[in-house]
Amino acid sequence: MSTAKTLRVAVGQLCSSSDLARNARVVNKLIQQAVQKQVSVLFLPEATDYLSRNAQHSYELATSTHSKFVSVIQKQLQSLNLSDFYVAIGIHEPTEGGKRVQNNQLWLDAQGKIISRYQKIHLFDVNIKNGPILQESKSVEPGNKILEPLAIANSDFSVGLAICYDIRFPELALRLRKLGASIITYPSAFTTKTGEAHWELLGRARAVDAQSYVVMAAQSGEHDIYADRPPAEGEEVKKRISYGESLIIDPWGTVLGRGKKYTDEITVDEDGDYYELVTADLDYEKLEGIRKNMPLLEHRRPDVFGYEI
Repeated sequence: MSTAKTLRVAVGQLCSSSDLARNARVVNKLIQQAVQKQVSVLFLPEATDYLSRNAQHSYELATSTHSKFVSVIQKQLQSLNLSDFYVAIGIHEPTEGGKRVQNNQLWLDAQGKIISRYQKIHLFDVNIKNGPILQESKSVEPGNKILEPLAIANSDFSVGLAICYDIRFPELALRLRKLGASIITYPSAFTTKTGEAHWELLGRARAVDAQSYVVMAAQSGEHDIYADRPPAEGEEVKKRISYGESLIIDPWGTVLGRGKKYTDEITVDEDGDYYELVTADLDYEKLEGIRKNMPLLEHRRPDVFGYEI
């Protein structure tokens, strides 16, 4: 049976809060839009379920309500009675017997079944003198497994899963390419400073390195991390802002679709929700042509470097 050589995908950009019910409502709106636009795969950001105030808050949210968030999405998919539709979504899940969470990306089919679960490998730990201190490992348990790329039904495409900070490690993209990925996805909640400097640069670099489509669904804007409860009297009020600018990039490094940045003017719907959908049509024959004309995998020199990707 012949398979489709083109694939319509979308990134759903949003600004998750600490209110999981509100975030699930936004996801369902994005799913509806994606279906209307005849999208085959909807890619959603890292931490779509919630953004938290601190490690303890994240653990409390993950242990109390994460399964309800996922079940709302699953019920929405089941109600649509679709075929050959997928959702990739970043969520937190509790660890067993600990106080940290897993930063995971779920791959759901049209019936809402969880087909795969990728746990973020590389954690963002930064301690800059006289600058920011960000230690994801305090609240997140690192993964230790690269997953086989996931085939997309009735197409030649397959998706390799990664998350946010993973984008800075080209060996992961190259490994996913070698395992058969034609699309690599990096759902993210990038900081504004690193986003301005490196976001698009890293995405285009990974696309060219791995000769693959790269899909980067992003959180964007200032997150309401007190949506589940207002700050207590005297409590230090914290802010979380994500860079945004979701991207879809082809294997030649060309940007096919782009969302708004956190500095751009946005609109909200009647519920006060911000979200946007960015679509692009991926061309497998173009990908094949790039890989054939510049066969990078064949030109690699493991004999010199001493290891295989």
